[in-house]
Amino acid sequence: MASKLLRAVILGPPGSGKGTVCQRIAQNFGLQHLSSGHFLRENIKASTEVGEMAKQYIEKSLLVPDHVITRLMMSELENRRGQHWLLDGFPRTLGQAEALDKICEVDLVISLNIPFETLKDRLSRRWIHPPSGRGIDDVTGEPLVQQEDDKPEAVAARLRQYKDVAKPVIELYKSRGVLHQFSGTETNKIWPYVYTLFSNKITPIQSKEAY
Repeated sequence: MASKLLRAVILGPPGSGKGTVCQRIAQNFGLQHLSSGHFLRENIKASTEVGEMAKQYIEKSLLVPDHVITRLMMSELENRRGQHWLLDGFPRTLGQAEALDKICEVDLVISLNIPFETLKDRLSRRWIHPPSGRGIDDVTGEPLVQQEDDKPEAVAARLRQYKDVAKPVIELYKSRGVLHQFSGTETNKIWPYVYTLFSNKITPIQSKEAY
Protein backbone atom coordinates (compact mmCIF):
# COMPACT_ATOMS: atom_id res chain seq x y z
CA MET A 1 0.00 0.00 0.00
CA ALA A 2 1.37 3.42 -0.90
CA SER A 3 2.12 5.67 2.04
CA LYS A 4 -0.32 8.51 2.60
CA LEU A 5 0.47 11.69 0.76
CA LEU A 6 1.40 14.58 3.00
CA ARG A 7 -0.73 17.71 2.68
CA ALA A 8 0.86 20.65 4.47
CA VAL A 9 0.09 24.37 4.71
CA ILE A 10 2.35 27.20 5.88
CA LEU A 11 0.87 30.40 7.32
CA GLY A 12 2.82 33.52 8.12
CA PRO A 13 2.66 37.27 7.69
CA PRO A 14 4.66 39.15 5.03
CA GLY A 15 8.33 39.18 6.02
CA SER A 16 8.07 36.10 8.25
CA GLY A 17 10.67 34.12 6.27
CA LYS A 18 7.94 31.85 4.92
CA GLY A 19 9.59 31.57 1.49
CA THR A 20 12.90 30.41 3.02
CA VAL A 21 11.18 27.84 5.24
CA CYS A 22 9.21 26.53 2.23
CA GLN A 23 12.39 26.13 0.18
CA ARG A 24 14.06 24.17 2.96
CA ILE A 25 11.04 21.90 3.44
CA ALA A 26 10.92 21.25 -0.32
CA GLN A 27 14.67 20.48 -0.46
CA ASN A 28 14.75 18.25 2.61
CA PHE A 29 11.50 16.35 2.21
CA GLY A 30 10.71 16.47 -1.50
CA LEU A 31 7.39 18.26 -1.08
CA GLN A 32 6.13 20.34 -3.99
CA HIS A 33 6.17 24.00 -2.89
CA LEU A 34 2.90 25.44 -4.22
CA SER A 35 2.89 29.23 -3.92
CA SER A 36 -0.32 31.09 -4.75
CA GLY A 37 1.72 34.18 -5.67
CA HIS A 38 3.81 32.18 -8.13
CA PHE A 39 0.75 30.58 -9.77
CA LEU A 40 -0.93 33.98 -9.97
CA ARG A 41 2.08 35.50 -11.77
CA GLU A 42 2.30 32.50 -14.12
CA ASN A 43 -1.40 32.70 -15.02
CA ILE A 44 -1.27 36.45 -15.59
CA LYS A 45 1.79 35.99 -17.82
CA ALA A 46 0.06 33.23 -19.80
CA SER A 47 -3.18 35.29 -20.02
CA THR A 48 -5.32 32.40 -18.84
CA GLU A 49 -8.97 33.08 -18.04
CA VAL A 50 -8.30 33.15 -14.28
CA GLY A 51 -5.11 35.18 -14.89
CA GLU A 52 -7.08 37.83 -16.77
CA MET A 53 -9.65 37.98 -13.98
CA ALA A 54 -6.93 38.47 -11.36
CA LYS A 55 -5.15 41.08 -13.45
CA GLN A 56 -8.21 43.36 -13.43
CA TYR A 57 -8.04 43.56 -9.62
CA ILE A 58 -4.27 43.89 -9.40
CA GLU A 59 -4.22 46.76 -11.90
CA LYS A 60 -6.66 48.64 -9.65
CA SER A 61 -4.51 47.82 -6.59
CA LEU A 62 -7.32 45.68 -5.20
CA LEU A 63 -6.96 42.34 -3.44
CA VAL A 64 -7.72 39.42 -5.73
CA PRO A 65 -11.03 38.03 -4.39
CA ASP A 66 -11.41 34.63 -2.76
CA HIS A 67 -13.28 33.00 -5.61
CA VAL A 68 -10.55 33.84 -8.16
CA ILE A 69 -7.68 32.59 -5.97
CA THR A 70 -9.68 29.51 -4.98
CA ARG A 71 -10.42 28.64 -8.61
CA LEU A 72 -6.75 29.09 -9.52
CA MET A 73 -5.47 26.93 -6.66
CA MET A 74 -8.09 24.20 -7.09
CA SER A 75 -7.02 23.60 -10.68
CA GLU A 76 -3.32 23.52 -9.66
CA LEU A 77 -4.08 21.03 -6.87
CA GLU A 78 -6.14 18.84 -9.22
CA ASN A 79 -2.99 18.45 -11.35
CA ARG A 80 -0.99 17.35 -8.33
CA ARG A 81 -3.18 14.69 -6.81
CA GLY A 82 -0.34 12.18 -6.64
CA GLN A 83 2.25 14.42 -4.96
CA HIS A 84 3.21 15.45 -1.44
CA TRP A 85 2.74 19.21 -1.29
CA LEU A 86 3.18 22.33 0.81
CA LEU A 87 0.77 25.22 0.25
CA ASP A 88 2.11 28.75 0.65
CA GLY A 89 -0.21 31.78 0.52
CA PHE A 90 -3.33 29.63 0.40
CA PRO A 91 -5.68 29.31 2.23
CA ARG A 92 -5.50 32.93 3.37
CA THR A 93 -9.13 33.22 4.42
CA LEU A 94 -11.76 31.02 6.03
CA GLY A 95 -13.60 30.80 2.69
CA GLN A 96 -10.47 29.47 1.00
CA ALA A 97 -9.85 26.99 3.84
CA GLU A 98 -13.41 25.66 3.46
CA ALA A 99 -12.94 25.26 -0.30
CA LEU A 100 -9.70 23.33 0.32
CA ASP A 101 -11.57 21.03 2.74
CA LYS A 102 -13.81 19.90 -0.10
CA ILE A 103 -10.93 18.38 -2.04
CA CYS A 104 -8.51 17.15 0.61
CA GLU A 105 -7.68 16.79 4.26
CA VAL A 106 -4.81 18.93 5.53
CA ASP A 107 -2.39 16.96 7.74
CA LEU A 108 -0.08 19.64 8.99
CA VAL A 109 -0.29 23.42 9.33
CA ILE A 110 2.68 25.54 10.31
CA SER A 111 2.11 29.05 11.56
CA LEU A 112 5.11 31.37 11.88
CA ASN A 113 4.79 33.83 14.75
CA ILE A 114 7.31 36.60 14.28
CA PRO A 115 7.23 39.73 16.50
CA PHE A 116 5.56 42.74 14.88
CA GLU A 117 8.69 44.92 15.24
CA THR A 118 10.89 42.32 13.53
CA LEU A 119 8.46 42.07 10.61
CA LYS A 120 8.17 45.84 10.29
CA ASP A 121 11.94 46.16 10.30
CA ARG A 122 12.45 43.39 7.72
CA LEU A 123 9.76 44.68 5.38
CA SER A 124 10.82 48.32 5.54
CA ARG A 125 14.34 47.26 4.54
CA ARG A 126 13.16 45.02 1.72
CA TRP A 127 14.05 46.27 -1.75
CA ILE A 128 13.02 44.31 -4.77
CA HIS A 129 13.88 43.86 -8.42
CA PRO A 130 10.56 44.69 -10.20
CA PRO A 131 10.73 42.25 -13.17
CA SER A 132 11.39 39.18 -11.02
CA GLY A 133 10.28 40.05 -7.51
CA ARG A 134 13.70 38.94 -6.23
CA GLY A 135 15.07 40.75 -3.20
CA ILE A 136 18.45 41.76 -4.57
CA ASP A 137 19.20 41.61 -8.20
CA ASP A 138 22.77 40.51 -8.61
CA VAL A 139 21.78 38.61 -11.74
CA THR A 140 20.89 41.47 -14.07
CA GLY A 141 22.42 44.33 -12.14
CA GLU A 142 19.20 46.30 -12.61
CA PRO A 143 18.32 48.87 -9.95
CA LEU A 144 16.25 47.84 -6.98
CA VAL A 145 13.23 49.78 -5.75
CA GLN A 146 11.35 49.95 -2.51
CA GLN A 147 7.78 48.87 -3.16
CA GLU A 148 5.08 51.30 -2.07
CA ASP A 149 3.61 48.64 0.19
CA ASP A 150 6.96 48.15 1.94
CA LYS A 151 6.98 51.72 3.29
CA PRO A 152 6.52 51.73 7.11
CA GLU A 153 2.88 52.97 7.25
CA ALA A 154 1.82 50.51 4.56
CA VAL A 155 3.71 47.70 6.28
CA ALA A 156 1.84 48.21 9.56
CA ALA A 157 -1.50 48.19 7.71
CA ARG A 158 -0.60 45.00 5.81
CA LEU A 159 0.42 43.21 8.99
CA ARG A 160 -2.80 44.20 10.75
CA GLN A 161 -4.83 43.06 7.77
CA TYR A 162 -2.99 39.71 7.67
CA LYS A 163 -3.69 39.16 11.37
CA ASP A 164 -7.41 39.88 11.01
CA VAL A 165 -7.86 37.58 8.03
CA ALA A 166 -5.58 34.78 9.25
CA LYS A 167 -7.03 34.53 12.75
CA PRO A 168 -10.11 32.41 11.85
CA VAL A 169 -7.95 30.17 9.59
CA ILE A 170 -5.48 29.60 12.44
CA GLU A 171 -8.35 28.90 14.86
CA LEU A 172 -9.90 26.40 12.44
CA TYR A 173 -6.72 24.33 12.11
CA LYS A 174 -6.02 24.67 15.83
CA SER A 175 -9.43 23.19 16.65
CA ARG A 176 -8.59 20.20 14.41
CA GLY A 177 -5.29 19.56 16.18
CA VAL A 178 -3.13 19.98 13.05
CA LEU A 179 -1.70 23.44 13.84
CA HIS A 180 1.93 23.84 14.94
CA GLN A 181 3.06 27.35 15.86
CA PHE A 182 6.69 28.43 15.74
CA SER A 183 7.84 31.68 17.31
CA GLY A 184 11.12 33.54 16.97
CA THR A 185 12.99 36.27 15.20
CA GLU A 186 15.42 34.14 13.18
CA THR A 187 14.57 31.55 10.55
CA ASN A 188 17.73 29.55 11.33
CA LYS A 189 16.59 29.11 14.94
CA ILE A 190 13.03 28.11 13.97
CA TRP A 191 14.14 25.71 11.23
CA PRO A 192 15.43 22.76 13.39
CA TYR A 193 11.99 22.51 15.04
CA VAL A 194 10.21 22.58 11.68
CA TYR A 195 12.64 19.91 10.42
CA THR A 196 11.88 17.65 13.39
CA LEU A 197 8.12 18.08 12.94
CA PHE A 198 8.29 17.06 9.26
CA SER A 199 10.73 14.19 10.02
CA ASN A 200 8.02 12.63 12.17
CA LYS A 201 5.61 12.68 9.23
CA ILE A 202 7.76 11.93 6.20
CA THR A 203 11.23 10.51 5.61
CA PRO A 204 13.78 13.21 4.69
CA ILE A 205 15.29 12.83 1.23
CA GLN A 206 18.54 14.33 2.49
CA SER A 207 20.29 12.64 5.39
CA LYS A 208 20.96 15.83 7.29
CA GLU A 209 19.38 19.24 7.65
CA ALA A 210 20.34 21.10 4.48
CA TYR A 211 20.33 24.88 4.61
